[in-house]
Amino acid sequence: MSITNEKLEAKEPVTVTASDSDGGQVNHVPSGPIPGESLPADLRETGQALNVTEIDLIEAKDLARTFTVEDTKRLMEQVHKQHCRDPNFPIQIIEKIEEFLGHDEAFTDPEKHEQLIEEMKIQAALITNNSPYAEVRAVVDNHDDPTLPVSTIRAWAMGIFFSCCISFVNSFFDVRMPSIVVISTVPQLLAYPLGRFLDRVLPDVGFTLFGVRHSLNPGPFNKKEHMLITIMSNVAKSVPYTNYIIWIQVLPQYFNQPWAISVGYQTLIALSTNFIGYGLAGICRRFLVYPAYCVWPSSLVTIALNSAFHDTSTEAATVVGPFKSIWKMSRIKYFGWAFGLMFVYFWFPNYIFAALSLFGWMNWIAPSNGDLAAITGVSSGLALNPLPTFDWNILTFNLDPLMVPFFSTFNFFLGAFFAMFIIIGFYYSNAFNTAYLPINSNRPFDHFGQAYNVSSIIDDRGIFDAEKYAAYSPPFLAAGNLIIYLFFFAVYTGTLTYGALYHRHEIMLGFREAWKSVKQWAVRVARLRVSSRGSEAEDDANLLDVHNRLMLAYREVPEWWYMICLAIALGLGMAGIAAYPTSTTPLVVLYGIILCLIFVVPVGIIKAMTGVEVTLNVMAEFIGGVWVQGNAIAMCFFKSYGYVTCAHALSFTQDLKLAHYLKIPPRFTFWAQMVPTLVSTFISIGVLQYQAHIENICTKHAPFRFTCPGINTFFTAAVFWGTVGPRKMWGVGGQYAVTLVGFPLGVALVVIFYLLGRKWPKNAIIRNAHPVVMINGALSWAPYNLAYIWPAVPVSAFSWLYLKKRYLGLWSKYNFVTSAAFSCAIALSGIVIFFALQIWEVELDWWGNSVLGEGCDGSGDCVRKVLAEGEYFGPRIGEFH
Repeated sequence: MSITNEKLEAKEPVTVTASDSDGGQVNHVPSGPIPGESLPADLRETGQALNVTEIDLIEAKDLARTFTVEDTKRLMEQVHKQHCRDPNFPIQIIEKIEEFLGHDEAFTDPEKHEQLIEEMKIQAALITNNSPYAEVRAVVDNHDDPTLPVSTIRAWAMGIFFSCCISFVNSFFDVRMPSIVVISTVPQLLAYPLGRFLDRVLPDVGFTLFGVRHSLNPGPFNKKEHMLITIMSNVAKSVPYTNYIIWIQVLPQYFNQPWAISVGYQTLIALSTNFIGYGLAGICRRFLVYPAYCVWPSSLVTIALNSAFHDTSTEAATVVGPFKSIWKMSRIKYFGWAFGLMFVYFWFPNYIFAALSLFGWMNWIAPSNGDLAAITGVSSGLALNPLPTFDWNILTFNLDPLMVPFFSTFNFFLGAFFAMFIIIGFYYSNAFNTAYLPINSNRPFDHFGQAYNVSSIIDDRGIFDAEKYAAYSPPFLAAGNLIIYLFFFAVYTGTLTYGALYHRHEIMLGFREAWKSVKQWAVRVARLRVSSRGSEAEDDANLLDVHNRLMLAYREVPEWWYMICLAIALGLGMAGIAAYPTSTTPLVVLYGIILCLIFVVPVGIIKAMTGVEVTLNVMAEFIGGVWVQGNAIAMCFFKSYGYVTCAHALSFTQDLKLAHYLKIPPRFTFWAQMVPTLVSTFISIGVLQYQAHIENICTKHAPFRFTCPGINTFFTAAVFWGTVGPRKMWGVGGQYAVTLVGFPLGVALVVIFYLLGRKWPKNAIIRNAHPVVMINGALSWAPYNLAYIWPAVPVSAFSWLYLKKRYLGLWSKYNFVTSAAFSCAIALSGIVIFFALQIWEVELDWWGNSVLGEGCDGSGDCVRKVLAEGEYFGPRIGEFH
């Protein structure tokens, strides 16, 4: 590109000065048009299409004067290439860009087309001077102050403290039924008052290291320090996935391998799985962090909470709401009210009136009707119910409707809705013997319709015993669970096809930039020093994004830092598997990396654009089960590395995008991820060492409700996929082999929507249809149902289609703050209820709480077909092997 970096610099907005509560000076962006400024009608239409305020338009007019016709053409070519199929980008602007690019006379004789060229210059300035997405502009500042202290002593002290706390709580209660999970918004909420307290009481004393002064009190607690603490807490919140392997190895009721209690063994495999994703996250920066279309919707909620505490630029703005209401409340005050109301309200569905959580009112009419329970039941049925819940925690279980775009929520719902009819068809036609089982269960069953007894088919070593298996039963899946596997196969091929068809240009751009970086590192020559990313400004399409340009002020993390991290994690994992009797090849670690490299970019792009993540757990255990059939522990390692590597890479990449939006120096972010991960790993191992010696843990007689529901599910999956193996279920002649049609189905669905988009590129319905999100919605069954999906649709429509389009100022100021407030309130309210009442077994025994377990819906035992005494369904004994 011929346009220079200076021409793309973000200009400062027109500001007025006011005093904050501490007596300092803060800048406020005016909320309305500046007096005396008049905007033409076509420009106002452009602003409405892009969902920008008039102050943004006025700012863009100044920047547009620096653009030449050639600059504008090249900019809009890049914009069109990146956003022509982007459902988040306004179709009206795409049409205007196509009109401009197709108008040859505008470039050969620009004097005759001044109005068209001027309009396109302003559009180019609007897109390049800020994010093209209203949801990003609502919470992310397009300016930066590089002088703000970030990696301070107090930030690190608070970050490590909260990391230790969140790791301990989540690890300790991971084995409880129900578990208690503290999300990162809780320490984010608590860090603000603590940070403000410290900036008032700590003295300004410190030391100088490598020319940089480090003080106990470098000034007011700021938003960058706050976000660095949040990132530390976020990486520490997860329990090491390998803990599940340890549990099923150590305990006698599972595989009874006492050697697995070794601290050295646990440390090696836990550190390996926790750090292996970092190396791939560094590689993915060019694909998933730098591009503007990678919005990462869930990150916007975190930033909104941060802005509510620190961003005073819009707090004085008055915005208009429905019914001509005027809203003057600051974000922090609004957060307090929303938090308080939800904190109190959550006591009702969570403790006082549990029926509000799963509101199965249709089944209360005829509680013994099995068909009614199967179709409308909210506990064990499909929940075809127009009003299934009054619980925000249930409503946001799959997708937060205030966080992810409406098209994502609706596509997800459509996938689940249409999959429901396939479930009904299987169940009522008794396909695959599903009529003998509950319609929507996630448990495996034997041919008596009872829970599958996995101990009946393994020997003393936990290895598959063919004679025991032949004398017992093959495992069977309920209709809802069977659909999940069908669409899991579809989502993997669909994801790869989607990445190849819809984002091949962006993916190739990332590979080209990565190759440039490798070549420049090898020869140690840089023709034009723009940043340590190793790309030239004139060729880097990512410099269209204002946030990328602002981040040029900071040094990037060298690729070799991430490569060293990857190599260490690789070595630790191989050492742990090889040095102990795991009966597993150390090459399983490489398998996880290879699987991640295949999927991480297309899966990451989908999550970054839609907020929906495609997980690799079924693919990992499917391949692992085929490879090491009969060896459950080996399959668990295949599953762990195949699934966790990609999941962690995406989680760490999302944190990189958080730091990118807040303009935190990348090297600070790197260490803010590494150190808490190391600390939290050892805390989780210590908690496991203590809990493994608790008498009767993971049994029905366990104290403190430590019955280990997640570990029981993990053990069942280990035996199902590892001991029995997928060959018996999905191999030649297998009872579920027909569901492998999901693999070509995923390709076909994506290709069909792609061709429809090529045929009718301006059709709003086709443009907003996302086949992979639809397929992912079909995975939301068993044991969950429409009660966890449908209620989000009207809420999302109200937020994204009504408020955003009609009251942009109100939506921008409060939408994501509402999501953050509700999430924090539910987390803290749940913790208070548990420690104050539930841990002491103080329960309210009345109809509003007991009705959930009554009738066919509550028990889940009413099936379509009932076996006679002593009879069983499926293959006869002796006819399966």
